[in-house]
Amino acid sequence: MSNTRVGHPLADMIRISCGEIVLRDDRIKHSWHVEIQPFLMAKYPVTQELYYTITQKNPSAFKGDSRPVEGVSWLEAIYFCNQLSLKEGLKSCYSIGVDGEVLWDQGAEGYRLPTEAEWEYACRGGTNGVRYGVLDEIAWYKENSQGSTQEVGKKQPNPWGLYDMLGNVWEWCWDVYDERVYQTYRIFRGGGWSDPERGCLATNRRRSHPTFAIDDLGFRLARSIKEVQR
Repeated sequence: MSNTRVGHPLADMIRISCGEIVLRDDRIKHSWHVEIQPFLMAKYPVTQELYYTITQKNPSAFKGDSRPVEGVSWLEAIYFCNQLSLKEGLKSCYSIGVDGEVLWDQGAEGYRLPTEAEWEYACRGGTNGVRYGVLDEIAWYKENSQGSTQEVGKKQPNPWGLYDMLGNVWEWCWDVYDERVYQTYRIFRGGGWSDPERGCLATNRRRSHPTFAIDDLGFRLARSIKEVQR
């Protein structure tokens, strides 16, 4: 894995090589296999500094430039990705219809949310367990967070150089959870500052409405790999 700085100086991206992963939904006892194509993943969750730089807004309950932005809905994260892409002269990944439907142009080179398969694959960092290290050394969670988010990058990274993949804030992913049951609900991953130890696992899957926002839920940027091959 190589650490490649791409785009905005506050959005360091790491190249993640191709691979495969088996996902599991414990709710319905179903597992499925996903092939992962090479992509870029942000080293850190989106910080309040980066979010404010692009949007001139900071919805976070726990203020601090280097803390992860939280209180951001899935739809707001989608808008942010498009705004950052435009600022960097990249083709936006998302189009948003008048009815609020969001479509993803998978050929676009701009910033986007990771799929949940990409997220878990990147989180594991080549490891096989439900965590990539000792929890207190890699994550801010209920027992050590002092009741709030903390600055990103202060705990140990995973083997691929990604920080705060577990704990601090949950992270929105692209995917619909289960359209037949939950309709438009989207998935978030990773656990947050208020979660007990069992909440911070690479395998945990949660979901909520795309307009939902709360103080332990943020997001992390991804990009398709084609941009760095030019």
